Amino acid sequence: MNNSPKPSTPPSPWADQNATNSSTANSSVDAARQPDNFVARSTSDRFGHRTYVLKKQFFKMLGASFRIYEDNAENSDRLLFFSQQKAFKLKEEIRLWTGEDMKQEVLSIKARKMLDFSGTYDVTDSATGQKIGALRRKGLKSMLQDEWLILDSLDREIGHIKEDSTALAIIRRFIEYAALFLPQSFHGFVGSNPVCLFKQNHNPFLAKIHVDFSVDTGNLLDRRLGIAAAVLLCAIEGKQG
Repeated sequence: MNNSPKPSTPPSPWADQNATNSSTANSSVDAARQPDNFVARSTSDRFGHRTYVLKKQFFKMLGASFRIYEDNAENSDRLLFFSQQKAFKLKEEIRLWTGEDMKQEVLSIKARKMLDFSGTYDVTDSATGQKIGALRRKGLKSMLQDEWLILDSLDREIGHIKEDSTALAIIRRFIEYAALFLPQSFHGFVGSNPVCLFKQNHNPFLAKIHVDFSVDTGNLLDRRLGIAAAVLLCAIEGKQG
């Protein structure tokens, strides 16, 4: 009988993509015997949806709050993730939790440098401490049209996220209030394969982004990295949306 101790932190849904079948089987031991698996399964389920809605609350003197809900007519009020962005930080760091009680942290999104116009943000699995990948803003290009690079855990470029149209992007930047009528949308690719769509619905009181991974039928994009991208788009590029 295998009496090896169970891990102190629950496994993450994408942490062992290249593991063998036997390793996968061992990670799914009866939850009644290993209670931590309830936590792991719950976390995995949260990243397992095809569509989400991200909402950012305005008018917070000490920062902004992000809430990510299940985009489902029956469960549209089910909170999946919560984040509190602190204001006036020279080096941005955003942490994602499973709820507003902030007891279970699942992701850390951290800038490498202070006040970096072309910032790179490392995305880390909080349970394992493992780097998932990174998102790098293309600063100069983003002056006219927002664009981000998707990097793997070794900083190799695997894809990109780009604002929908150069013409619309320029209109949003130079015509006051145009963004209210022409909200941003972003298309994400891994290689040449579309993997996600971020579509913003903006009003003066609530920023909302619909996040859609339906086109990623081959699961090419780590969903945790996709969720982190949505938060960054709302936190950083939201000024134009």
